[in-house]
Amino acid sequence: MTESDLTKLYYTIGEVSTMFNVNTSLIRFWEKEFDIIQPKKNKKGNRLFTPKDIQNFNKIYHLVKIQGFTLDGAKKTLRKNEPVDTSGESFHPVVNQLEAIREKLLLLKDKK
Repeated sequence: MTESDLTKLYYTIGEVSTMFNVNTSLIRFWEKEFDIIQPKKNKKGNRLFTPKDIQNFNKIYHLVKIQGFTLDGAKKTLRKNEPVDTSGESFHPVVNQLEAIREKLLLLKDKK
C-alpha cells in the first residue's frame, strides 16, 4: 500500500477491514491496543479512519501478521520509531520457524 492509494479523507471500518483482509473486530481490537490509532467518530459513533491511521494499520499489520511479532513486540517497535518494512517481502521469521522445525525433525530421525 502506498500513499497514493490513500485518496479519501476518511475510511470506514468496513473499508479498512477490506484493505487488510481482516475482520472488523480485529480493527477495533488493534484500535484499543495501539494508541497510534485514533479514529474520528461521527454523530452516530461510527469510526472514521484517516490516511495516517491506515498507514499505522499497515505498520501494525506487517509487524504482527507478516513478520510474526507479538502485540507487545509490535508496540515496542512502534514506540521506538524503528522503521517497519511494509514491502511484504520480509519472510525471515517464517524461514527461522521452518529451520527450527527442520532441526527438530532431523533430531527425531536420528533417534530412530
